[in-house]
Amino acid sequence: MMSGTNVKPATATDEVVVAREGAVMVLTLNRPAAKNALTAPMYERLTGALAEASADAAIRAVLIEGSGGAFSAGNDINDFVRRASAGGQGPVEVLDFLRALVTFEKPVIAAVGGVAVGIGTTLLLHCDLAYAVPEAVFSTPFVRLGLVPEAASSLLLAQRIGPARASAMLLGAESLSAQAAEAAGLVNEVVPAEALAAHARAKAAAIAAFPSQAVAASRRLMRGDLAPVLARIDEEAAIFARAMASPEAREAFAAFLGRKRG
Repeated sequence: MMSGTNVKPATATDEVVVAREGAVMVLTLNRPAAKNALTAPMYERLTGALAEASADAAIRAVLIEGSGGAFSAGNDINDFVRRASAGGQGPVEVLDFLRALVTFEKPVIAAVGGVAVGIGTTLLLHCDLAYAVPEAVFSTPFVRLGLVPEAASSLLLAQRIGPARASAMLLGAESLSAQAAEAAGLVNEVVPAEALAAHARAKAAAIAAFPSQAVAASRRLMRGDLAPVLARIDEEAAIFARAMASPEAREAFAAFLGRKRG
């Protein structure tokens, strides 16, 4: 469900729909055939949209959602492998988006309408509120692909859901159900699928209606010093880039893509 006037992004792609709904900017991941797996152009558009929302005083909150019954299947492996084989610079677009998200000064709300893999889970650590459908599943299978955590999840996930659950997710590649995610504090509430869009919009609109300076100051106090988070993102990214070039990651990618084609 979309309404209002579309906001022209810095980088155009129809796979991220940017719309204004009152004082809320809604970012919809719109690649349903791939369960909204993220590509470089999608990251670029998300980063551009956050910059636009930051510069527009009329925008007081941002809502991130997915289309087609999914939130995001994570990074598009085909896109990653293709860019790496073409001499790409690795996850530069991912880093730009993560830094923009971490330093964004307005509330961010997530509506998780289904599968949330990799970045689909870790970006929630930088959202202020998150709501999920009962069928949502959260997973961070980085080690399965020979990779390491990203988005400062190696720092923040244990703080959010506890060391035991974080180890199960980041080291054991175990998934978390929507109900377990709610109990652990990864999401605020589990909402029926037919009510998710309206519920998340209502929460975003309510926050957007409060005095903006009070909201911003409260948010800064709650988030504290962002330097360790940004430093951990950079540290993870450096190791991630080396891991992507490793034989075990290449083998894991090949096996994953082989299963996808099979």
